[in-house]
Amino acid sequence: MHASTAHNRMAPTMILEPADGCLCDQPVLISVSGLAPEQPVTLRAALRDEKGASFRAHARYRADAHGRLDLARAPALGGSFAGLEPMGLLWALEPERPFWRLVKRDVRTPFVVELEVLDGHEPDGGRLLARAVHERHFMAPGVRRVPVREGRVRATLFLPPGPGPFPGIVDIFGLGGGLLEYRASLLAGKGFAVMALAYYNYDDLPKDIDNLHLEYFEEAVNYLLRHPQVKGPGVGVLGISKGGELGLAMASFLKGIKAAVIINGSVAAVGNTIKYKDETIPPVSLLRNRVRMTKDGLQDVVEGLQSPLVEQKSFIPVERSDTTFLLIVGQDDHNWKSEFYANEISKRLQAHGKEKPQIICYPEAGHYIEPPYFPLCKAGMHLLVGANIVFGGEPKPHAMAQLDAWQQLQTFFHKHLGGEEGTMPAKL
Repeated sequence: MHASTAHNRMAPTMILEPADGCLCDQPVLISVSGLAPEQPVTLRAALRDEKGASFRAHARYRADAHGRLDLARAPALGGSFAGLEPMGLLWALEPERPFWRLVKRDVRTPFVVELEVLDGHEPDGGRLLARAVHERHFMAPGVRRVPVREGRVRATLFLPPGPGPFPGIVDIFGLGGGLLEYRASLLAGKGFAVMALAYYNYDDLPKDIDNLHLEYFEEAVNYLLRHPQVKGPGVGVLGISKGGELGLAMASFLKGIKAAVIINGSVAAVGNTIKYKDETIPPVSLLRNRVRMTKDGLQDVVEGLQSPLVEQKSFIPVERSDTTFLLIVGQDDHNWKSEFYANEISKRLQAHGKEKPQIICYPEAGHYIEPPYFPLCKAGMHLLVGANIVFGGEPKPHAMAQLDAWQQLQTFFHKHLGGEEGTMPAKL
């Protein structure tokens, strides 16, 4: 009879460190105590976004000889991922509705992750042994969120705690428009004054972007430069996808941009005309006959744009820029040829005697390189194409790329915008 030993054992308990949640770019340590020695269990994670869409992941584990399971030491034996992946239950989350990308719409509330421990390795899960709720926050303590409606500018400014002044960054996302604040809010916790900038499909801004006027972005840069808590003489730009293309255009035409991080950006105008004063950059031609279908019935559009080397008038004139660049590239990006674009930017700058950009290439990383632990969006709706396309990437290397890129861009901005001293939050 083993009844007595079973009674002596504590009930299984899930332990999270930190216990009361953490910032979204920080790891959480997950462990389980009170299991039977060598007990097989399945761990499940579930998250619901603000539109009610569910994301789920699971992995099979075995407790140690003392009935303890520590995800920092025990490898997953299969499931959504395998091997030693202490944060796998987060980065391997997959949407229940296909092609759904996880974004945070209101940074004032956390993402809530429900974690469960189930007995055994059955796919549908055995008996529930323990559960815990983990909150992932987007604003560090003391970070201030300031809505901006100044002239035409529609944005949200995030300020670190303290009087500053802080290095300033304009943060720009891609197609879809609206105002996404989650990257800006997280970066403000690292000592930067970050303006999340909307440019269409938000408030009273235009509903579409046939023409992108850089004067709007110039207004945003000047607002930031004039702000009493922003340290001059220049600001940074952070852009991903269409936002990366815009970041390159801003650095080429506008003054006051000292450093720019371009994540999978295009050096050609794509889909819309870029205008500044009396200059016009027309979009490259779309090569619809080069778009192919994958075996899953998705469109692969990576060959679907004419090269800006063929249509030179669509090449953003980066050689005019005195900005210092960091180009972050997912080598499996299928949205467009990010690695080719990065190399052409580098060639063009060097041919004109400008500073060579820093390029970091991540093998098997896809298009949307997000802050750490965001799940990979491997395919989804492309608003220019009007269909679901492949964005590329493999979950594990993409997760590693996001972790590294996040550190790299912070280091780069601190170095080139100044402000390591006195503005970084003290290490606890």
